[in-house]
Amino acid sequence: MSNPRAKLGPLPSIIFASRWLQLPLYLGLILAQAVYVYHFWVELVHLIEAAFGNQDALQAIITATGQKASEGPNYLTETTIMLVVLGLIDVVMISNLLIMVIVGGYETFVSRMNLESHPDQPEWLSHVNASVLKVKLATAIIGISSIHLLKTFINAGNYTDKVLIAQTLIHIAFLLSALAIAATDRLLQPAQPPSAH
Repeated sequence: MSNPRAKLGPLPSIIFASRWLQLPLYLGLILAQAVYVYHFWVELVHLIEAAFGNQDALQAIITATGQKASEGPNYLTETTIMLVVLGLIDVVMISNLLIMVIVGGYETFVSRMNLESHPDQPEWLSHVNASVLKVKLATAIIGISSIHLLKTFINAGNYTDKVLIAQTLIHIAFLLSALAIAATDRLLQPAQPPSAH
């Protein structure tokens, strides 16, 4: 019977240790998450200031949402509020995607975090593997794409038909890709034996 804790040879040890080269990538994603947090608060502050009549904040919002400043009113409209709020939701969803990649990727490809007894362990992390992570990431990307498409349709007057059609086709491509990933994952899963009664 082989010892599961048997010492690895030099070359396998180096190859196995190379997984730690991914650590700077995950740390970089944490920094990207911090940038998104800053961006979220900047947009939220602009929205609050614009609600109280600050024209500079309003112009910043109109520019950020892709509206034409010359044609828009000099006050906060429901459409503008909706576009800003959808932008904030978009940031939150991308942040969720980053967390899934950072935590799930580190747990799957680098090292165990031993979070089993931690009260804040995410539910999805208890059964995460490379296959589950791919499906979850594809689902998150569809959600982000949906928000982008909704923002485009709300602000459709400022886009050409070509852009609207292209974004719709890209969203459909994301949907089909996610379905293909999920179907492939299901096919590759071993058949579960029927439970005995």
